[in-house]
Amino acid sequence: MLPYLKLIKFDNLLIIALAQLCVKYGLFTPFNIAITLNGFGIFLLIIATVSIAAAGNIIIAIYNQESLKKTNLLEGKITEKTANQLFIFFNITGVLIGFYIANLIGKPSFAALFIIISGLFYSYASYLKEIIVLKNIIIAVLIALSILIIGFFDLLPAITEKNKESQKVIFSIIFDYSIFAFMIIFLRELVKDCLHIDNDHNKGIKTVPVAIGKNRTTKLIGLATLLPIMAVIYYMYSYLFSNSNAVILALIFIIAPLLYFMIKIFSAESNKSLTRLSLILKMILLITSISLVSYQFILK
Repeated sequence: MLPYLKLIKFDNLLIIALAQLCVKYGLFTPFNIAITLNGFGIFLLIIATVSIAAAGNIIIAIYNQESLKKTNLLEGKITEKTANQLFIFFNITGVLIGFYIANLIGKPSFAALFIIISGLFYSYASYLKEIIVLKNIIIAVLIALSILIIGFFDLLPAITEKNKESQKVIFSIIFDYSIFAFMIIFLRELVKDCLHIDNDHNKGIKTVPVAIGKNRTTKLIGLATLLPIMAVIYYMYSYLFSNSNAVILALIFIIAPLLYFMIKIFSAESNKSLTRLSLILKMILLITSISLVSYQFILK
């Protein structure tokens, strides 16, 4: 079972599902926001999203294995044939459920979003990952979309003239969080490129570390970390400044880890250090997702 969980990157899928649940029950439910989907509908939307993400993770693993010209066993136990079957299963599951939900809310065109995301994963695995920087951007965009998709399917169809102002406020919060997720994932993808620099170089994949060197890339990552830090500070100043508890929590659990990451990344050389810093970014994403639940106490 463990090889299969590693193949689909189950821990990352859990973070996606948690973020979506926090949007639904941390923002929509406490503020009595007009919504389209009930609990079962949200459950289906989460299943569709994580299924597409799981399929994407599988196809990326398959192409990585092929480019390395290693044994056809993924994660040591899974044959490439089985992995391909799983890819097809998760892909079809995600697209079909997405199509069902889109029709359920009266927006059949929304089903195209799942098809586009699935296509992007496949394109990324097959050739887009070889295009410098674009590969990092695509993964970051896909993760950001996993948060926005709750707003698209549950919030937007319920907007009317009477509630559009309150709906816009909630959607803007989701959008801001998706932008932050994009920045963190982009940084994390660059860190992972530093970890895989030798393999990428051998495969001829042009990543940022391969192009400019590992040392320069870590310094670039450190400078780029200023962007999410400044974004969080601006967000606190604009929306949370009157709530001292919210500001303190943001400083402790988001700003402080980002500052620690920025300081450490400048001198990170070993894979052990880079792995630890990548984990810090993942924890920041997890904490940020959970923080959505706090808005019911901040804004009321």
